[in-house]
Amino acid sequence: MGKPKVATTSLAGCFGCHMSLLDIDDRILDLVELVDFDKSPIDDIKNFTGRVTVGLIEGGCCNEHNVHVLQDFRKHCDILISVGDCAIMGGLPAMRNNIPLKECFDEAYLTGPTVYNPDGIIPNDKALPLILDKVYPCHEVVKIDYHLPGCPPPADTLWEALVALLSDKPIELPYELIKYD
Repeated sequence: MGKPKVATTSLAGCFGCHMSLLDIDDRILDLVELVDFDKSPIDDIKNFTGRVTVGLIEGGCCNEHNVHVLQDFRKHCDILISVGDCAIMGGLPAMRNNIPLKECFDEAYLTGPTVYNPDGIIPNDKALPLILDKVYPCHEVVKIDYHLPGCPPPADTLWEALVALLSDKPIELPYELIKYD
């Protein structure tokens, strides 16, 4: 039997949670002994190669492409984890949730103080994914099994959670790994 597989993706976020995963430093070599990375920017695999034990999702859903990617992860992953505040509650991208979408587009493309758009055109190409009415946290789109809070969660939190799950042990994170005071 092969090693368990881990997949990761970044939706509407800053990629900080992936950086936190890389911040496990030399333990990344231990992680590679425990798992094979499947679809992930870590190994640049673009498509799932089969069933995945653990999927790590960073970022919320702000467009239809994010929703599709998240649904694809839910379909392929036995365990799905929301990593970081953007995935858990929308984070900074969700700051637009209290502003009508038209006002966001107007500010970004027409009336913003640094905008130069003499034609007054808001991008509307078919290749661009449809922007959602608001930024949705992952658990509002698919079933999420675990949440690892933080912006980003500390590297040790990611390490402890992954090792526990891959060892079929309960995730028991000490207060120091989940405190934000």
